[in-house]
Amino acid sequence: MRIGFIGDVVGKPGRDMINVHLKALREEFGIDFVIANTENASHGFGLSVKNANELFGMGIDMMTGGNHTWDRKDIVEVLDILPILRPYNLPSSVAGRGAEIVDINGSKLGIINLMGHFSMPMCDNPFIKAKEAVAFVKEQGAKAVFIDFHAESTSEKAALLAMLKDEVSAIIGTHTHIGTDDLKIDEGTLFLSDIGLSGCRDGVIGVDEKAPINRFLTGLPFAFEIPKNCKKIFQMVIFEIDDGVCMDAFKIKIYDDKEREITKALHE
Repeated sequence: MRIGFIGDVVGKPGRDMINVHLKALREEFGIDFVIANTENASHGFGLSVKNANELFGMGIDMMTGGNHTWDRKDIVEVLDILPILRPYNLPSSVAGRGAEIVDINGSKLGIINLMGHFSMPMCDNPFIKAKEAVAFVKEQGAKAVFIDFHAESTSEKAALLAMLKDEVSAIIGTHTHIGTDDLKIDEGTLFLSDIGLSGCRDGVIGVDEKAPINRFLTGLPFAFEIPKNCKKIFQMVIFEIDDGVCMDAFKIKIYDDKEREITKALHE
């Protein structure tokens, strides 16, 4: 199976880049299933039902979230209905689910969404819950397992790889909106600390620079805004899984004003 994973989709610029490029990329690279972290897809904060349906229509099959999952209240009512995950290590009493098994060309893929501890909202231990989630999807017959680890700390992400490599097919980090340069396949497990955002690449992590600068200068709250005009980027990792093992992977960056870049994963 060939899977595509898109980084944090930030606001309309991110949605626009998906609309322009995703369907053509699915055809060009023969992608069977697309997952995207969309917790910032609605004006940078949360995901509305309207924007969720819009993104499904653009070619996304499954969405993951994180600390901003709850920012748009209308989405809560459909978390148990639509193919949208929230972090698995939130209390089981909250809406939605953190793991899902999907059938892709006769093979099962387990998809898990986790949230880190450092600088994040209160949640259960992601490492303990990761083991529980992996066991759950494998009990349902999924040999292939993908984890979106939504976390601030790269050390948490690296530690999750050290704990789960050779047990899961891929671990890709989200949340910081800044892509890291450590794409690799280690003992059959694809790893990337952070895939980076899809949206405005100028400004500050997808938003207009004025509010972040004023916050840092004064310590006072200023509302973040998504620029109407900006330089845009689309970032996706495409990877091949065979019998639960990641065989190959590459990251593609598409700019609105430059030639695209493709980076192959290092095989350890």
